[in-house]
Amino acid sequence: MQLAYYPGCTLHASSSLYDIQTKKVFKQIGIDLKEIEDWNCCGATSASKTDEFLAIALPARNLGIADATGLQEMLIPCSSCYSRTLVSQKRLAEDKELKNRINGELSRKVEGRIKISSIVEVLAGKAKSGEIASKVTRKLEGLTPACYYGCLLTRFPTDLSVPDDVENPQGMETVCTALGAKPIEWGYKTDCCGASASVNDTDQALVLMYRIFKDAIARGANCFVTTCPMCQLNVDAYQSRVYERYGLGKGMPVYFITELLGIAMGMSPAELQIDRHFVDAVGLLKELKLV
Repeated sequence: MQLAYYPGCTLHASSSLYDIQTKKVFKQIGIDLKEIEDWNCCGATSASKTDEFLAIALPARNLGIADATGLQEMLIPCSSCYSRTLVSQKRLAEDKELKNRINGELSRKVEGRIKISSIVEVLAGKAKSGEIASKVTRKLEGLTPACYYGCLLTRFPTDLSVPDDVENPQGMETVCTALGAKPIEWGYKTDCCGASASVNDTDQALVLMYRIFKDAIARGANCFVTTCPMCQLNVDAYQSRVYERYGLGKGMPVYFITELLGIAMGMSPAELQIDRHFVDAVGLLKELKLV
C-alpha cells in the first residue's frame, strides 16, 4: 500500500525525529510513504491570521502536487498542516472562482481527488483491522497514557466531516489499546496547550498546560501520547516550568504515537531517537521493562 506523504516544515526541523519514526513505523505495517516533491509550507497559524487568500493558496499548491501523484490518499502527521490542508481543499471545492484563480498560477492543478488523512485516522483503521496488533512483539503493559489530541485535530474553522468524535475522540486510545497499553479517560484531551502563545504569552500558556497536567495526573496517567508536534513540544519543553510553578511533582514523558508503536514493534529507543526529549522518555520504558 502506498500513500502520498506531506511532512510539513516541523517534521523537517524541530520534530525531525517524528518524521523518522513515522517512516519506520509505517514501513513496518506495510505502508510505503511517498513524500510529495517540492512541497511548501502550508502557512500554519500565521497565514490564516494575516492573509486569508494565502491560507488557502499555500496548501492548495501542495494539493495540486499530491493530486498529480495519482495516489488516492495523503497522510499528514502534523495537526496544523492537516487542518490547514483539509480546510483549503474544502474551500476550493465550494468556491469555483477561487479554485480557478489559484489553479491559474499552478503548474499542477488542484483536482480535489486525493483524500487527506491524519496519522490518527490511518493508524486507528489499522488497529481496528488487527494489522497493528499482529506486528506487536512487546506489549506495552504498565503504560497508562493520557491521549492528548490538542485543539486542531478534530475542530476546524469550517464545517468538515471528522472521522472521530469531536469532543471525545478515541482514535489514539484504539491504537494504544492494540499495543497493550491502558489509556486513561480524562477531560482535557482536546484542550489547547497554548500553541505559539508559549512564546509571546507564556504565562497564559502555562495556565492552559497546568490544567492539562493536573487532570492527567489525577486520572492516573504515567505519560502523555500525542500526534501534534506543537503540542508535543509545549507539553515536553515547558513541563518543568509548569511543575515548578504549581507544585505538581515529577514530570511525565510526552511520546509521539509513533514512538509507542515503534517500541511495541521491537525497535530500540536509540533507533527511534526517543532520547531527544526534554523530559526523560526512556526512563519510564526501562522502569516498566519495555526496553
